[in-house]
Amino acid sequence: MGLGLALIRQIYFLIKEKFTDKSRLINIGLLTIVLTLTFLKPFGLIDFDKLEGDNVLVAQREGSANCMATLKLKDDFTFSERSVCFGVTEIKGEFHIQNDTIYFDNVSFGRDENEFYKFGIIEQSKFNKDGKHFELTRYKSLTDTIGHKLWITKNELNKLKDKKPNR
Repeated sequence: MGLGLALIRQIYFLIKEKFTDKSRLINIGLLTIVLTLTFLKPFGLIDFDKLEGDNVLVAQREGSANCMATLKLKDDFTFSERSVCFGVTEIKGEFHIQNDTIYFDNVSFGRDENEFYKFGIIEQSKFNKDGKHFELTRYKSLTDTIGHKLWITKNELNKLKDKKPNR
């Protein structure tokens, strides 16, 4: 809104000065470019998520106070978990799949984090038993009996069957 008003003001002064001020013309050109790019690409010119690789599994969970945790497994056997709750924390690492279990390796912790889950298992949702909804239950150790569930929104793990991790 503010840049739009600045553009209108600059155009007004340019007309009032009968197009004599070259710096004002450059100013109008830059403002027009910025406003056009903001309108056409509101989320930015670079999609950093695509630069990291294709997502083969995306799972998320919304907690209390609109806190959101999103886990993304990439096609290059890396993962990132982004937790947004009164601040943003990101945990990154690698994973490998053995049978029906996803193991998390080489984890680098984010801000205020010092532990992460050891493995996760994909199960059919207990809330929707239509065979189309699944959840990823992650466990911190073999003795963890409760786990932490994330709802799977995208599952293309079958793309990884022929690929091997580059380690």
